[in-house]
Amino acid sequence: MFGLAPAKRTFEAALRDVASLKPAVRAEAVGDLVPYAATAREQVLRALENALRSDAHASVRAAAAIALADTKAVEALPALLLAVEDADAHVRQMAITALGEIGDARATGRLRRALSDERPEVRFQAVIAFPRVCTEKADAIDAILRATHDDDPLVCHIALRMFEELGEALGELPASGMERARALLGHASPLVQAAAAVVLARFDDPAGHPVLVAIAERRLRDVDHEDEAAAIELCGELGLSEATSALERRAFGLKLGLGRDPLRWHARVALARMGHARAVREILGDLGAWDRHRRTLAVAAAGRARLAAALGPIAAMRGDERRADQGAVEEALAALGAATAPGAAPPGG
Repeated sequence: MFGLAPAKRTFEAALRDVASLKPAVRAEAVGDLVPYAATAREQVLRALENALRSDAHASVRAAAAIALADTKAVEALPALLLAVEDADAHVRQMAITALGEIGDARATGRLRRALSDERPEVRFQAVIAFPRVCTEKADAIDAILRATHDDDPLVCHIALRMFEELGEALGELPASGMERARALLGHASPLVQAAAAVVLARFDDPAGHPVLVAIAERRLRDVDHEDEAAAIELCGELGLSEATSALERRAFGLKLGLGRDPLRWHARVALARMGHARAVREILGDLGAWDRHRRTLAVAAAGRARLAAALGPIAAMRGDERRADQGAVEEALAALGAATAPGAAPPGG
Protein backbone atom coordinates (compact mmCIF):
# COMPACT_ATOMS: atom_id res chain seq x y z
CA MET A 1 0.00 0.00 0.00
CA PHE A 2 2.46 2.61 1.16
CA GLY A 3 5.55 1.17 -0.52
CA LEU A 4 9.19 0.99 0.52
CA ALA A 5 10.76 4.30 -0.42
CA PRO A 6 14.56 4.60 -0.41
CA ALA A 7 15.87 5.60 3.00
CA LYS A 8 16.80 9.23 3.47
CA ARG A 9 18.90 8.49 6.54
CA THR A 10 21.44 5.85 7.41
CA PHE A 11 20.22 3.22 9.84
CA GLU A 12 22.18 4.76 12.71
CA ALA A 13 20.89 8.25 11.92
CA ALA A 14 17.29 7.05 11.76
CA LEU A 15 17.58 5.28 15.12
CA ARG A 16 19.11 8.43 16.60
CA ASP A 17 16.46 10.74 15.19
CA VAL A 18 13.57 8.63 16.47
CA ALA A 19 14.53 10.15 19.83
CA SER A 20 14.74 13.74 18.52
CA LEU A 21 13.07 16.54 20.44
CA LYS A 22 11.23 17.59 17.27
CA PRO A 23 8.08 15.58 16.41
CA ALA A 24 8.49 16.21 12.67
CA VAL A 25 12.01 14.77 12.76
CA ARG A 26 10.84 11.73 14.73
CA ALA A 27 8.02 11.09 12.24
CA GLU A 28 10.42 11.26 9.28
CA ALA A 29 12.93 9.01 11.03
CA VAL A 30 10.24 6.40 11.71
CA GLY A 31 9.52 6.22 8.00
CA ASP A 32 13.22 6.06 7.15
CA LEU A 33 13.63 2.95 9.31
CA VAL A 34 11.35 0.86 7.08
CA PRO A 35 13.90 -0.20 4.40
CA TYR A 36 16.27 -1.42 7.12
CA ALA A 37 13.76 -4.00 8.37
CA ALA A 38 15.20 -6.39 5.79
CA THR A 39 18.57 -6.47 7.57
CA ALA A 40 17.87 -5.33 11.14
CA ARG A 41 14.23 -6.31 11.64
CA GLU A 42 14.33 -6.78 15.42
CA GLN A 43 15.84 -3.35 16.07
CA VAL A 44 13.55 -1.63 13.56
CA LEU A 45 10.36 -3.19 14.95
CA ARG A 46 11.40 -2.41 18.51
CA ALA A 47 11.85 1.26 17.62
CA LEU A 48 8.58 1.40 15.68
CA GLU A 49 6.56 -0.29 18.40
CA ASN A 50 8.05 2.01 21.01
CA ALA A 51 7.05 5.04 18.91
CA LEU A 52 3.53 3.68 18.44
CA ARG A 53 3.02 2.92 22.11
CA SER A 54 4.67 5.86 23.83
CA ASP A 55 5.41 8.85 21.60
CA ALA A 56 3.63 11.94 22.90
CA HIS A 57 2.88 13.30 19.42
CA ALA A 58 0.05 11.79 17.36
CA SER A 59 1.80 12.35 14.02
CA VAL A 60 4.68 10.14 15.17
CA ARG A 61 2.35 7.40 16.39
CA ALA A 62 0.47 7.49 13.09
CA ALA A 63 3.76 7.31 11.15
CA ALA A 64 4.79 4.32 13.25
CA ALA A 65 1.54 2.51 12.42
CA ILE A 66 2.12 3.16 8.70
CA ALA A 67 5.70 1.92 9.00
CA LEU A 68 4.54 -1.28 10.69
CA ALA A 69 2.12 -1.82 7.82
CA ASP A 70 4.94 -1.33 5.31
CA THR A 71 7.10 -3.90 7.11
CA LYS A 72 4.20 -6.39 7.40
CA ALA A 73 5.02 -6.51 11.09
CA VAL A 74 2.82 -9.34 12.35
CA GLU A 75 5.02 -9.27 15.45
CA ALA A 76 3.53 -5.87 16.32
CA LEU A 77 -0.08 -7.10 16.34
CA PRO A 78 -0.63 -6.46 20.10
CA ALA A 79 0.67 -2.89 19.83
CA LEU A 80 -1.52 -2.18 16.80
CA LEU A 81 -4.60 -3.62 18.51
CA LEU A 82 -3.99 -1.25 21.42
CA ALA A 83 -3.50 1.66 19.02
CA VAL A 84 -7.04 1.14 17.67
CA GLU A 85 -8.11 2.79 20.95
CA ASP A 86 -5.67 5.71 20.62
CA ALA A 87 -7.00 9.13 21.67
CA ASP A 88 -6.21 10.55 18.23
CA ALA A 89 -8.57 9.73 15.33
CA HIS A 90 -5.82 9.60 12.70
CA VAL A 91 -3.74 7.19 14.76
CA ARG A 92 -6.78 4.94 15.17
CA GLN A 93 -7.36 4.95 11.42
CA MET A 94 -3.73 4.15 10.62
CA ALA A 95 -3.67 1.32 13.18
CA ILE A 96 -6.76 -0.26 11.59
CA THR A 97 -5.26 0.22 8.14
CA ALA A 98 -2.07 -1.50 9.29
CA LEU A 99 -4.03 -4.45 10.66
CA GLY A 100 -5.69 -4.86 7.29
CA GLU A 101 -2.38 -4.61 5.44
CA ILE A 102 -0.76 -7.19 7.69
CA GLY A 103 -3.77 -9.47 7.27
CA ASP A 104 -3.44 -11.51 10.46
CA ALA A 105 -6.67 -13.35 11.33
CA ARG A 106 -6.07 -12.70 15.04
CA ALA A 107 -7.24 -9.13 14.44
CA THR A 108 -10.67 -10.31 13.26
CA GLY A 109 -12.46 -9.83 16.59
CA ARG A 110 -11.12 -6.33 17.17
CA LEU A 111 -11.92 -5.22 13.64
CA ARG A 112 -15.41 -6.70 13.90
CA ARG A 113 -16.07 -4.43 16.87
CA ALA A 114 -14.65 -1.49 14.93
CA LEU A 115 -17.28 -2.06 12.23
CA SER A 116 -19.92 -0.78 14.64
CA ASP A 117 -17.81 1.97 16.24
CA GLU A 118 -19.65 5.25 16.85
CA ARG A 119 -16.98 7.12 14.89
CA PRO A 120 -17.51 6.96 11.10
CA GLU A 121 -13.79 7.33 10.35
CA VAL A 122 -13.14 4.16 12.37
CA ARG A 123 -15.97 2.27 10.63
CA PHE A 124 -14.59 3.41 7.26
CA GLN A 125 -11.16 1.92 7.90
CA ALA A 126 -12.65 -1.21 9.48
CA VAL A 127 -14.71 -1.91 6.35
CA ILE A 128 -11.47 -1.96 4.34
CA ALA A 129 -9.49 -3.99 6.86
CA PHE A 130 -12.02 -6.59 8.03
CA PRO A 131 -12.34 -8.59 4.76
CA ARG A 132 -8.55 -8.74 4.52
CA VAL A 133 -8.16 -10.49 7.87
CA CYS A 134 -11.37 -12.51 8.03
CA THR A 135 -10.80 -16.09 6.89
CA GLU A 136 -14.52 -16.84 6.45
CA LYS A 137 -15.61 -15.26 3.18
CA ALA A 138 -19.30 -15.56 4.05
CA ASP A 139 -18.62 -13.64 7.26
CA ALA A 140 -16.72 -10.96 5.33
CA ILE A 141 -19.53 -10.62 2.79
CA ASP A 142 -22.12 -10.27 5.54
CA ALA A 143 -20.06 -7.58 7.28
CA ILE A 144 -19.69 -5.57 4.07
CA LEU A 145 -23.37 -6.00 3.26
CA ARG A 146 -24.28 -4.51 6.63
CA ALA A 147 -21.85 -1.65 6.04
CA THR A 148 -23.76 -0.66 2.90
CA HIS A 149 -26.61 0.34 5.23
CA ASP A 150 -24.38 2.80 7.11
CA ASP A 151 -25.76 6.31 7.56
CA ASP A 152 -22.44 7.79 6.43
CA PRO A 153 -22.21 7.87 2.59
CA LEU A 154 -18.44 7.49 2.72
CA VAL A 155 -18.73 4.24 4.67
CA CYS A 156 -21.41 2.98 2.31
CA HIS A 157 -19.23 3.93 -0.66
CA ILE A 158 -16.16 2.10 0.60
CA ALA A 159 -18.32 -0.94 1.38
CA LEU A 160 -19.27 -1.10 -2.29
CA ARG A 161 -15.60 -0.85 -3.23
CA MET A 162 -14.83 -3.78 -0.93
CA PHE A 163 -17.69 -5.75 -2.46
CA GLU A 164 -15.92 -5.31 -5.77
CA GLU A 165 -12.59 -6.44 -4.32
CA LEU A 166 -14.18 -9.54 -2.80
CA GLY A 167 -16.06 -10.28 -6.00
CA GLU A 168 -12.83 -10.16 -8.00
CA ALA A 169 -11.21 -12.57 -5.55
CA LEU A 170 -14.17 -14.97 -5.70
CA GLY A 171 -14.74 -14.64 -9.43
CA GLU A 172 -18.28 -13.36 -8.92
CA LEU A 173 -20.27 -11.08 -6.66
CA PRO A 174 -22.74 -12.95 -4.42
CA ALA A 175 -26.42 -12.51 -5.28
CA SER A 176 -26.98 -10.59 -2.04
CA GLY A 177 -24.30 -8.10 -3.04
CA MET A 178 -25.71 -7.62 -6.53
CA GLU A 179 -29.20 -7.07 -5.14
CA ARG A 180 -27.92 -4.53 -2.64
CA ALA A 181 -25.91 -2.69 -5.30
CA ARG A 182 -29.03 -2.40 -7.47
CA ALA A 183 -30.95 -0.95 -4.53
CA LEU A 184 -28.19 1.61 -3.94
CA LEU A 185 -28.63 3.04 -7.44
CA GLY A 186 -31.41 5.05 -5.84
CA HIS A 187 -29.33 6.25 -2.87
CA ALA A 188 -29.52 9.94 -1.99
CA SER A 189 -25.75 10.34 -2.39
CA PRO A 190 -24.27 10.56 -5.92
CA LEU A 191 -21.10 9.09 -4.41
CA VAL A 192 -22.96 5.88 -3.58
CA GLN A 193 -24.98 5.80 -6.82
CA ALA A 194 -21.81 5.98 -8.91
CA ALA A 195 -20.00 3.26 -6.97
CA ALA A 196 -23.06 0.98 -7.23
CA ALA A 197 -23.25 1.48 -11.00
CA VAL A 198 -19.56 0.72 -11.46
CA VAL A 199 -19.74 -2.43 -9.35
CA LEU A 200 -22.80 -3.71 -11.20
CA ALA A 201 -21.25 -3.04 -14.60
CA ARG A 202 -18.07 -4.87 -13.70
CA PHE A 203 -20.12 -7.92 -12.82
CA ASP A 204 -22.21 -7.85 -16.01
CA ASP A 205 -25.39 -6.34 -14.59
CA PRO A 206 -26.85 -3.62 -16.88
CA ALA A 207 -29.02 -2.02 -14.19
CA GLY A 208 -26.51 0.77 -13.61
CA HIS A 209 -25.86 1.65 -17.26
CA PRO A 210 -28.05 4.80 -17.18
CA VAL A 211 -26.02 6.04 -14.20
CA LEU A 212 -22.76 5.46 -16.09
CA VAL A 213 -24.07 7.55 -18.98
CA ALA A 214 -25.25 10.25 -16.58
CA ILE A 215 -21.75 10.42 -15.12
CA ALA A 216 -20.15 10.69 -18.56
CA GLU A 217 -22.60 13.47 -19.43
CA ARG A 218 -21.92 15.22 -16.10
CA ARG A 219 -25.59 15.02 -15.17
CA LEU A 220 -24.54 13.16 -12.04
CA ARG A 221 -21.97 15.24 -10.20
CA ASP A 222 -20.08 15.08 -6.90
CA VAL A 223 -18.91 11.53 -7.51
CA ASP A 224 -15.55 10.05 -6.58
CA HIS A 225 -12.86 10.85 -9.17
CA GLU A 226 -11.87 7.19 -9.52
CA ASP A 227 -15.50 6.15 -10.02
CA GLU A 228 -15.97 8.87 -12.63
CA ALA A 229 -12.94 7.64 -14.58
CA ALA A 230 -14.17 4.05 -14.32
CA ALA A 231 -17.67 5.03 -15.47
CA ILE A 232 -16.26 6.78 -18.55
CA GLU A 233 -14.14 3.78 -19.55
CA LEU A 234 -17.01 1.38 -18.88
CA CYS A 235 -19.18 3.34 -21.31
CA GLY A 236 -16.64 2.44 -23.98
CA GLU A 237 -16.09 -1.13 -22.83
CA LEU A 238 -19.85 -1.78 -22.80
CA GLY A 239 -20.45 0.07 -26.07
CA LEU A 240 -22.95 2.54 -24.58
CA SER A 241 -23.43 4.59 -27.73
CA GLU A 242 -25.76 7.05 -26.01
CA ALA A 243 -22.67 8.39 -24.22
CA THR A 244 -20.74 9.05 -27.46
CA SER A 245 -21.44 12.78 -27.75
CA ALA A 246 -20.48 13.38 -24.13
CA LEU A 247 -17.31 11.33 -24.54
CA GLU A 248 -16.36 13.32 -27.64
CA ARG A 249 -16.73 16.59 -25.74
CA ARG A 250 -14.63 15.26 -22.90
CA ALA A 251 -11.96 13.71 -25.12
CA PHE A 252 -11.49 16.48 -27.64
CA GLY A 253 -12.69 19.61 -25.85
CA LEU A 254 -14.28 22.65 -27.43
CA LYS A 255 -13.18 24.63 -30.45
CA LEU A 256 -9.77 26.35 -30.27
CA GLY A 257 -8.67 23.75 -27.70
CA LEU A 258 -10.73 25.22 -24.88
CA GLY A 259 -12.41 23.16 -22.19
CA ARG A 260 -9.80 20.43 -21.71
CA ASP A 261 -11.29 17.78 -19.44
CA PRO A 262 -9.16 16.25 -16.64
CA LEU A 263 -10.49 12.84 -17.72
CA ARG A 264 -9.96 13.34 -21.44
CA TRP A 265 -7.51 10.41 -21.60
CA HIS A 266 -10.16 8.07 -20.23
CA ALA A 267 -12.77 9.47 -22.61
CA ARG A 268 -10.46 8.93 -25.59
CA VAL A 269 -9.83 5.35 -24.47
CA ALA A 270 -13.58 4.79 -24.19
CA LEU A 271 -14.20 6.14 -27.68
CA ALA A 272 -11.37 4.09 -29.16
CA ARG A 273 -12.78 0.99 -27.51
CA MET A 274 -15.97 1.69 -29.47
CA GLY A 275 -14.03 2.07 -32.72
CA HIS A 276 -14.27 5.87 -32.90
CA ALA A 277 -12.07 6.85 -35.87
CA ARG A 278 -10.56 10.03 -34.46
CA ALA A 279 -9.79 8.51 -31.06
CA VAL A 280 -8.15 5.47 -32.65
CA ARG A 281 -6.14 7.65 -35.03
CA GLU A 282 -4.86 9.92 -32.26
CA ILE A 283 -3.81 7.06 -30.00
CA LEU A 284 -1.97 5.26 -32.79
CA GLY A 285 -0.34 8.52 -33.83
CA ASP A 286 0.89 9.21 -30.31
CA LEU A 287 2.76 5.89 -30.29
CA GLY A 288 5.27 7.68 -32.53
CA ALA A 289 5.37 10.93 -30.56
CA TRP A 290 8.74 12.52 -29.73
CA ASP A 291 7.90 12.80 -26.02
CA ARG A 292 8.41 9.60 -23.95
CA HIS A 293 5.61 10.44 -21.52
CA ARG A 294 3.18 10.92 -24.39
CA ARG A 295 4.25 7.62 -25.95
CA THR A 296 3.76 5.84 -22.63
CA LEU A 297 0.26 7.27 -22.28
CA ALA A 298 -0.52 6.10 -25.81
CA VAL A 299 0.80 2.62 -25.02
CA ALA A 300 -1.48 2.42 -21.99
CA ALA A 301 -4.44 3.81 -23.94
CA ALA A 302 -3.95 1.34 -26.80
CA GLY A 303 -3.88 -1.56 -24.38
CA ARG A 304 -6.98 -0.39 -22.53
CA ALA A 305 -8.80 0.24 -25.81
CA ARG A 306 -7.70 -3.16 -27.20
CA LEU A 307 -6.34 -1.64 -30.43
CA ALA A 308 -4.95 -4.60 -32.36
CA ALA A 309 -3.17 -2.23 -34.79
CA ALA A 310 -0.98 -1.08 -31.90
CA LEU A 311 0.42 -4.54 -31.16
CA GLY A 312 3.42 -4.26 -33.52
CA PRO A 313 4.51 -0.71 -32.57
CA ILE A 314 4.22 -1.49 -28.87
CA ALA A 315 6.11 -4.78 -29.22
CA ALA A 316 8.92 -2.80 -30.88
CA MET A 317 9.26 -0.75 -27.68
CA ARG A 318 9.80 -3.82 -25.53
CA GLY A 319 13.10 -3.78 -23.67
CA ASP A 320 13.79 -0.11 -24.38
CA GLU A 321 13.08 2.00 -21.31
CA ARG A 322 13.95 5.14 -23.26
CA ARG A 323 10.99 4.68 -25.58
CA ALA A 324 8.29 3.95 -23.01
CA ASP A 325 7.74 2.76 -19.47
CA GLN A 326 8.23 -0.99 -19.60
CA GLY A 327 5.50 -1.71 -17.09
CA ALA A 328 3.02 0.02 -19.38
CA VAL A 329 4.42 -1.85 -22.39
CA GLU A 330 4.07 -5.27 -20.77
CA GLU A 331 0.58 -4.51 -19.49
CA ALA A 332 -0.54 -3.34 -22.94
CA LEU A 333 0.98 -6.34 -24.68
CA ALA A 334 -0.79 -8.68 -22.26
CA ALA A 335 -4.11 -6.94 -22.93
CA LEU A 336 -3.60 -6.94 -26.69
CA GLY A 337 -2.45 -10.55 -26.69
CA ALA A 338 -5.63 -11.56 -24.89
CA ALA A 339 -7.74 -9.40 -27.21
CA THR A 340 -6.26 -10.91 -30.37
CA ALA A 341 -6.18 -14.52 -29.17
CA PRO A 342 -8.28 -17.05 -31.11
CA GLY A 343 -11.89 -16.78 -30.06
CA ALA A 344 -11.49 -13.37 -28.43
CA ALA A 345 -13.88 -10.52 -29.13
CA PRO A 346 -12.56 -8.12 -31.78
CA PRO A 347 -10.97 -4.90 -30.46
CA GLY A 348 -13.50 -2.15 -30.08
CA GLY A 349 -16.29 -4.70 -29.85
